[in-house]
Amino acid sequence: MGRLEDRNVAFVRTVVSSGLRLQEAASLLTFEVPKRRLGGGRYYRGKIAAAVTRSKKQRTYYVSSDAVGDVESYAASSRAWVIRRAQKAGRYDRLPEMRMLIEVTRGLKPKVRWCDQDGVIGEQELSLLTWQERILLFEEGPHGPEPLWLWLNERGLPFLPSSWENVFRTANKRCERILTPPEHLRRDPHQVFAPYATVHSGRHSFALYMLVVLNYLMDQRFGLTPEERRDFRLLYGDPWFMVQNLLGHSSRETTVKHYLAPVADLQLRAMLASTDDDPAEAPMPELDAVFARIARESEGIQDIDSRLVPAAGNAA
Repeated sequence: MGRLEDRNVAFVRTVVSSGLRLQEAASLLTFEVPKRRLGGGRYYRGKIAAAVTRSKKQRTYYVSSDAVGDVESYAASSRAWVIRRAQKAGRYDRLPEMRMLIEVTRGLKPKVRWCDQDGVIGEQELSLLTWQERILLFEEGPHGPEPLWLWLNERGLPFLPSSWENVFRTANKRCERILTPPEHLRRDPHQVFAPYATVHSGRHSFALYMLVVLNYLMDQRFGLTPEERRDFRLLYGDPWFMVQNLLGHSSRETTVKHYLAPVADLQLRAMLASTDDDPAEAPMPELDAVFARIARESEGIQDIDSRLVPAAGNAA
C-alpha cells in the first residue's frame, strides 16, 4: 500500500463503519468529517451532500470514532506530507483553476463562498456542490494553498473517486499472491484462498452488520416485551427501516432485496423480522457466533475478523 497506507486504511474504515457509497465517501471535504471530542461516544454524525448521492438528497451519516481517528491520523501525517511537497514544487500555483475558500456559512443550508484566480467571488449551497466543483476548493494554509478535498494522491492532488477501484484491485491481487499456496501444495486447484473485496463490499458489510446488531439490541439488550417492540417499531421504525435510511435507499424493498438475499440460507428473514416470541425464552447467540455462522453457511459471504464481507458488491 506504500506511503499512503494510512489514507487507504482510513478510507476503508470510513466506508465500512458508515455504509457510504464510493462517490459519497470519496467526495468528502475535510470539514465534512466529524471531529472527535472527549466523551463523544462510539459514533459521530455528519452530513452527506445531496449532489454526490444517488438520490440527490442530503442525508445524515454516522461514522465510528475509530474511523474518525484514522482520518485524523492520515490528515496529520501522509496528507500533510504530500501537501507540503506539492507546495514546495509549486504544483498548486500551476493549477488551471482554483477556488480559494472565504467562508462556510452556518444554518440549515450552509453556503460556501470562494474567490477564484481572477478575483471573482462565487457562492453555492454546500449540499449542491458536485464532486467536480469540490475538487477546485482550497484554503489558505500556513505555507500556501491546501486542498479541501480530503483524499489526496502522492502528488498532493485530489484522488478521483474512480481511482479507488484500482486501489482495491491492487490490494486483492496482492492478497491473492501472498495467501495462495504454490500449486503443488493445493488439494483443490479451484479453491479460493484469499478474500476479495470492493469498495461496495464495505457498504454491504455495514448493512448486514447493522441489521443483526439493531435486531439484537431491540430484542435482547432493551429487554422489550412483544408489545413494547411493536410500539418501538411504530415510533422509530424496525431495523430494516433504520438501515434503509442509513444507506439512503428510496424504499424498504430495495434494502430487503439486496441485503436479505445473501443470507437467505440461514432463514434470517425470521430472525431479523418482527416476532411475537419472547426473546428471553430463546436468546440470540453471541454476535460473533452469528456472523461466523452467516459466513460459513451462506454463499458469497466472507468472514474477515468477525465481520460480514460479501464476496462481490453490487450497486445498491
